[in-house]
Amino acid sequence: MENTIFYEGQVLWSQIDANVHLRHSAYADFCAQARSNMLNKMGLSLEEFNRRKIGPILFREELSYFREIGLDERITVTVQITKFNTVNSRFSFRHEIFKENGVRAALVTVDGAWMNIVERKLTPIPEEWKDYVAKIPKAEDYIEVSE
Repeated sequence: MENTIFYEGQVLWSQIDANVHLRHSAYADFCAQARSNMLNKMGLSLEEFNRRKIGPILFREELSYFREIGLDERITVTVQITKFNTVNSRFSFRHEIFKENGVRAALVTVDGAWMNIVERKLTPIPEEWKDYVAKIPKAEDYIEVSE
């Protein structure tokens, strides 16, 4: 799991809801930051995305909650790719959010693709990005599709 952790941090006051635990949208925010950190670590920086006029978009985001997370707790977020289509560059990622005591608090899965932000259309990734994508940690049930 260690090489799949792409976010570690403290839960802030602004992330707590009226029930005095982590608000639902904060889970998605943590996972988005973990994905951004992971892509940056693999060599795909925000500057590279902007230079190429390409950005990731999500079609589906599913959260399963297992344990509450409270104020000031420290969490870790893992990222693994579960599916990648080499032709149209659609992808799926799995994230697990762990409490500081190691207990899994949530499972988040997302499906998305790459979009040309000028044309506002889906686009395959540039050929030279395939080496970066190949570095993304793969889940045990990873599937690569070529259709």
